[in-house]
Amino acid sequence: MAADKIRVLIVDDIAETRENVRKLLQFESDVDVAGAARSGKEGIQLALELDPDVILMDINMPDIDGITATEEIRQRSPHVQVVILSVQGDQNYMRRAMLAGARDFLTKPPMGDELISAIRRAGEMAHAERAKGAKQLGVSSASGAGASMASYSQPSKGKIVTVYSPKGGTGCTTLAVNLAIALNNEDTRTVLVDANLQFGDVAVFLNEQGKNTILELAPRVDELESDVVEDILIKHDASGVRVLAAPQRPEQAEKVSADQFSKVLQFLQGMFAYVVVDTSPMLTDVILATIDISDVIVLVTTQEIPAIKNCRLVLDLFKTMGVNKDRIVFAMNRYDKRIAITPDRVSENLKHEVSVSIPLDEKIVITSVNRGVPFMMDNNKLQPVGRGIFSLAEAVRARLSVLEVESDAAIKR
Repeated sequence: MAADKIRVLIVDDIAETRENVRKLLQFESDVDVAGAARSGKEGIQLALELDPDVILMDINMPDIDGITATEEIRQRSPHVQVVILSVQGDQNYMRRAMLAGARDFLTKPPMGDELISAIRRAGEMAHAERAKGAKQLGVSSASGAGASMASYSQPSKGKIVTVYSPKGGTGCTTLAVNLAIALNNEDTRTVLVDANLQFGDVAVFLNEQGKNTILELAPRVDELESDVVEDILIKHDASGVRVLAAPQRPEQAEKVSADQFSKVLQFLQGMFAYVVVDTSPMLTDVILATIDISDVIVLVTTQEIPAIKNCRLVLDLFKTMGVNKDRIVFAMNRYDKRIAITPDRVSENLKHEVSVSIPLDEKIVITSVNRGVPFMMDNNKLQPVGRGIFSLAEAVRARLSVLEVESDAAIKR
């Protein structure tokens, strides 16, 4: 992962706030406060002069508001990531901030660990964007000297993102379904695959049960064609996500081998930008094969001791299997600030950073599941639990970008 410090610019019209944030960040060895601005106008100027990785941006300022400043900065410097800090937790502000290009939105005063985590996520994305920009510049220069552009202009193979928890009941399927919706757009088509072949619920979460399943593809994996696969995939019209459901009965799971499942996933990589895979806690041959070919593994825990204990065991197992720890995005689901087991404590205990925390919100989640309408499809996506999914999606994108840059660098060496 990138070893460079995360350079932060603080933009806030209140001197006390600027100083408090500076004091908080001075204890973080991987963060460097590059400067501070007293207004939106000054923030734009310093952003261009200092070229920070992350900007902590207030909204309400006397000359240019933080949302307008964010939009201008992002247009001029797309690699710079903006985290909005505001006393206004109104959904309209959140929506406007995200449309302006903000990477995250925190309500003042943010918890220390919440702010640091947001900065690190944004910093990882900024470093990845810088590296990608340098790579593209290098390719463009090479093409000017007569090099072929084919390797650059063709889209890269889709990425397999597997959501896994070694403990049942951690909300793995909820995260997988809503993550797929967050990743999906016109440029990055996403397919959601259910690898829990005995008791998969992905189709139920989307109210799409009783339709085609993996059984329609498994027997013909060596002769798949894109148009046939498109016809078999469930089209979730409301979100645009395509779905490959698990068999409808548990005994049918044995009809799908690990080799068949892997080949289906690899074929889907050629059709979609993201292949999001939901799994079961049991490490079946199918799950192990899926983990083996995954680009990123979202490892899910909660604040429950058994879930944390099982994650420790599976991290040890992944190490034995030769899974690069950089492929793992560690996520804490159902995070409750009232409980003493914090993401930082879990990170320290397991020697693996919890990259994202998705807040506890049983009412929104349970209602969403019972309706068969993921909360990322309605106004609840702007609630803290929805913002947690957005953060998870950004963490996945950032990790994939970093891994791609590192892979290219390794090939050149």
